[in-house]
Amino acid sequence: MKEGTDKITLYHGSSNVIEHPVFGKGNPANDYGLGFYCTESLELAKEWACGKMFDGFANKYEFSLSGLSILNLSGNNYTILNWLAVLLNNRSFSIKNAISEEGRSFLLNKFLIDITPFDAIRGYRADDSYFSFAQDFLNNTISLQKLEHVMKLGNLGEQIVLKSKKAFSSIQFETVITADYKEYFFKREKRDNEAREEYLKNQRQMKSGANEVFLIDIIRNGGVI
Repeated sequence: MKEGTDKITLYHGSSNVIEHPVFGKGNPANDYGLGFYCTESLELAKEWACGKMFDGFANKYEFSLSGLSILNLSGNNYTILNWLAVLLNNRSFSIKNAISEEGRSFLLNKFLIDITPFDAIRGYRADDSYFSFAQDFLNNTISLQKLEHVMKLGNLGEQIVLKSKKAFSSIQFETVITADYKEYFFKREKRDNEAREEYLKNQRQMKSGANEVFLIDIIRNGGVI
């Protein structure tokens, strides 16, 4: 979303045509809780529409930002730890050890943002492999610096989530574009596999430096990075 832009184009990938997104419907266990999840990328929407081996739809909308309060988790006012805390508050993570449990509680207490005042949220999508990267950081397997690096792998892009009734009243359906699973199901798999391969490659090649910070370090420093 460019500063000063009043209207943007959004896409929602789905197995259904959705002309009228309904406030209050959906899965509350998604990245940012209950909401309508969109992207500014048509290609990504087509991939998300083909999670299984059948055709889907990229629903296209015009979204007016006028008068809306937008939380940009990718902005300079926040860190990836704020994003991770929001994720922890909504999705189920595998807690494998005492550090993971302590880290989860610490991140929620120290970095969780109250998202209730916002009409919409912009931030990373924790899709498949990307969720596992966040899981590895929580389990103290990778450093904060490596987490920040791997979240940019695979050109995942960002998602925009409508949260409030006001946001839902600001979106208008334009058209629908069919996504052919024979192309986009495999593109989605390819993107995920490439991200995992690049992640493993970096794990082998990137030695932990003296300045790298792990979750246990963040806990010991009281949240100071």
